[in-house]
Amino acid sequence: MISGLIIVFREVLEAALIVGIVLSYIRRQNLKSFEVYVWSGTAAGIGVSALGAVLFARLAGGFSGQSSKLFEGIVMLIGAVLLTTLILWLMQQENQVEKIESSVARQTSARRGIGLFFVVFVAVLREGVETIVFFHSLTITQAGGQWIGAIIGLVLALFLGFIIFIAGKKVRLDLFFKVTNIFLLLFAGGMIAYGIHELQEAGAFPVIIEHVWDINPAVAQEGIYPLFHDKGYIGSILKGLFGYNGNPSLLEVLGYAAYVVSVSFVWVSASRRSQIQEGSK
Repeated sequence: MISGLIIVFREVLEAALIVGIVLSYIRRQNLKSFEVYVWSGTAAGIGVSALGAVLFARLAGGFSGQSSKLFEGIVMLIGAVLLTTLILWLMQQENQVEKIESSVARQTSARRGIGLFFVVFVAVLREGVETIVFFHSLTITQAGGQWIGAIIGLVLALFLGFIIFIAGKKVRLDLFFKVTNIFLLLFAGGMIAYGIHELQEAGAFPVIIEHVWDINPAVAQEGIYPLFHDKGYIGSILKGLFGYNGNPSLLEVLGYAAYVVSVSFVWVSASRRSQIQEGSK
């Protein structure tokens, strides 16, 4: 449930922030006639995202057996790459608010309402597509409860968006995004490991060592699990947050480790470049 809450909250909040920035700008510039394009672009983005979710679910449900495992493994790896590149790209971007407002200014100054429509539509659709891929990954790797977390995350994100842009309250989001960036990158590492697991099940990857370790012992009594079992109290939380596995294969361990090391290197390098650039100003 926690993973579903954080992912949906993060994605919906990003979309709400973008829409809020656009609305705030056109209202400051007394361009309220353009609001209809903002709201229609938002509605279209949500509608197409919902349609995409239905089509994606039907596509996923159309596979069975080995082909299903192959499909899930590929989706996991694609989702992990998508999530990682997005976060690392956002880390290196500065003045996002100014860039969004500049894009809106170009469209409104040229009186291109349809251009403003597509600015908002693409932004909302992007967050919608990401939510579909990431949430699908959650539903196939973890136990139930993710829909409850998703609904809570949706409500919280919309409420916070209202507080920031409608009520005019100042809320610092930089720490929140830094923390969730770390969480999402570790979550993506879990997607890498699970994708490898599914591809091994499908026969696409070799099983060199089936279990590097195994702390998922046979359960003596039905429904009772050790703390660090996949279904145990601590193990299930770690699985939900970071893709924890109590009995991983060698390729899963190597894939997860390689991912964490490489992403950490890129993260540190980007942070150092940012500090150097700030120091030179």
